[in-house]
Amino acid sequence: MSTAFEPFDLAGTELANRIVMAPMTRSRAPGTLPTRATAEYYAQRASAGLIVTEGIQPSAVGQGYPNTPGLHSDEQVAAWRVVTDAVHGAGGRIFAQLMHAGRIGHPSVLPDGLHPVGPSAVRPAGKLFTGGGMVDFPTPVELTGVEVEATVADFAAAARNAVAAGFDGIELHGANGYLLHQFLSGNSNRRTDEWGGPVENRIRFAVEVARATAEAIGAHRVGLRISPANRYNDIAEDDHGQVYPALVDAINPLGLAYLHIAEQDERPLTLELRERFSGALILNPHTPDGVTGVDELHLVEDGTADALAFGALFLANPDLPARLASGGPFNAPDQSTFFGGTEKGYTDYPVLAAAH
Repeated sequence: MSTAFEPFDLAGTELANRIVMAPMTRSRAPGTLPTRATAEYYAQRASAGLIVTEGIQPSAVGQGYPNTPGLHSDEQVAAWRVVTDAVHGAGGRIFAQLMHAGRIGHPSVLPDGLHPVGPSAVRPAGKLFTGGGMVDFPTPVELTGVEVEATVADFAAAARNAVAAGFDGIELHGANGYLLHQFLSGNSNRRTDEWGGPVENRIRFAVEVARATAEAIGAHRVGLRISPANRYNDIAEDDHGQVYPALVDAINPLGLAYLHIAEQDERPLTLELRERFSGALILNPHTPDGVTGVDELHLVEDGTADALAFGALFLANPDLPARLASGGPFNAPDQSTFFGGTEKGYTDYPVLAAAH
């Protein structure tokens, strides 16, 4: 029987334990550049077996929120090198989460007159905080077939940039209503070409992004995060029981390092995907209060997951693995920092981290 505090070989990346720091949006990157405070923030949490960063846009148009960082310029690569050096110097391992926000954004957040894009011209319900107040989401520009392929290439280029910046690998953000998830969902993807319609077409974009990034940097450095049945950012997935097994079957031949499930109240589906997927499973488990803690450690011991992702507790407890091992005490996370509050189902992510 394994425990969360034992080392783990993640497709060749040696982790000191099976406790993962979940990705959490920070909006602390002025000019899309991480700062020395970013390096300090992640280095403080280097006792995690693995850190997955805040979402990092793979292209300028992929930005969804104010002051989020990118990995599409030489300047950004150099700035991230300071962060990865700090984490490695503290003994940690760190993956960059590549997140294209797709239709979740606003022209006022984007540079050079860019406009949010998506699989289809379907405006999401809801509003976005832009720094100047709350605004309605606009209707996105539908990506052409050529633009879809160019976006796949953007992810591959960002993956290469991540390795150049010193990251141990990348996580593709296919969850929480952002671009990969938008292609998976029938309510945001109304296309009738090879990228939309039946399940095998709606999963194609996520599969091709996974394939392109695996070819760019090696499959052992690539993970994929999903959130089946998550309604966040106006997603509706009535057929998630068909979509996600098909997606896992399609990516299995690629040999990705891990699948990261941001679980809703869907444990039977989690167990099915665990059985289908040939790589490691990182689980951000569904919890009634939306915060993963000591009570979930048994999920490693009973084999439900290979590693557990913790979000909110890592904000308030940078030394979280040691506190989990001793059963506490824990500083309570400030729930007011959650985007959207603590509504059931939106486990641990996204979170606006405290300023440093």
